[in-house]
Amino acid sequence: MKALLCTELGRLDKLSVQDLPSPRPGPGQVLIDVKASGVNFPDVLMVKGLYQVKPPLPFAPGAELAGVVQAVGENVRGFEPGDRVVGFSGWGGFAEECVAPADRLMPLPAGVDFEVAAAFGLTYGTSLHALQDRARLQPGETLLVLGAAGGVGLAAVEIGKLLGARVIAAASSADKLEVCRRAGADDTVDYAREDLRARLKELTGDKGVDVVYDPVGGAYSEPALRASGWGARFLVVGFAAGEIPRIPLNLALLKERVVVGVYWGDWTRHDPAGHARNTRQLTQWLAEGRIRPLISERVSLAEAPAALARLAERKVKGKIVVLPEA
Repeated sequence: MKALLCTELGRLDKLSVQDLPSPRPGPGQVLIDVKASGVNFPDVLMVKGLYQVKPPLPFAPGAELAGVVQAVGENVRGFEPGDRVVGFSGWGGFAEECVAPADRLMPLPAGVDFEVAAAFGLTYGTSLHALQDRARLQPGETLLVLGAAGGVGLAAVEIGKLLGARVIAAASSADKLEVCRRAGADDTVDYAREDLRARLKELTGDKGVDVVYDPVGGAYSEPALRASGWGARFLVVGFAAGEIPRIPLNLALLKERVVVGVYWGDWTRHDPAGHARNTRQLTQWLAEGRIRPLISERVSLAEAPAALARLAERKVKGKIVVLPEA
């Protein structure tokens, strides 16, 4: 089988497609014929050696995938060869075949194709957990989404609307903001051209936003926090800008703001029942057409390194999907 391998940490352009023996599923594992795999920012960090999880070299990136079960290991119940599945392998998804833990997979919902499924789980799972479980977002509250045209950002826009919030989407260009409006954003801020804090003050009548969803970090975090209101919740989701901001803690004291960490991947292991509940909710919304991942690009294994580079440079709208058989 072919796989996109990382043989040394650091540079994305060092990834290469190689032929490998087909893997075998161990106890509790499932071997999947991969039809599609989602591209996510943690894949970039993993290749660079900067992610919390560090798989042994060599490894194929690709944390989320959809495909068909080829074989199951010992003690696996509920899956058989031929089943269509979607789930999380942690890594290894940028390959024609991948072994994944059975407890990180679920049957692919009827009517959902492989590409949509592979672009769905991580971004929407992160955003629902952040907004519902961590921020306790309430109907009528105002949600600010930074990096709103990216994968998790668009998911947050859609879910924020489903939870009854007024959503303000912030991104770095007019075309990105148009994507956000199509996803349901009520208002937008071009933080490449506008003063983020001043614009948010104008949009909220000086009240401030109730929840900040921040997968970007860098220079936008502090002005977004300063533009939040009394009792606001600031969600730390990631650092796509490449810089972890140093925020003065007096900003939390003032107006009794709360800074909240969001680590969805680890949460799914700490609270499997909560993860199952959220997955059921997201699957229902997906089946009803109330959420829909925006797939902006479909690429082959050979094209995936360049796609990862575009993601790292924040040039991607929505999600990129790798098609290993292309």
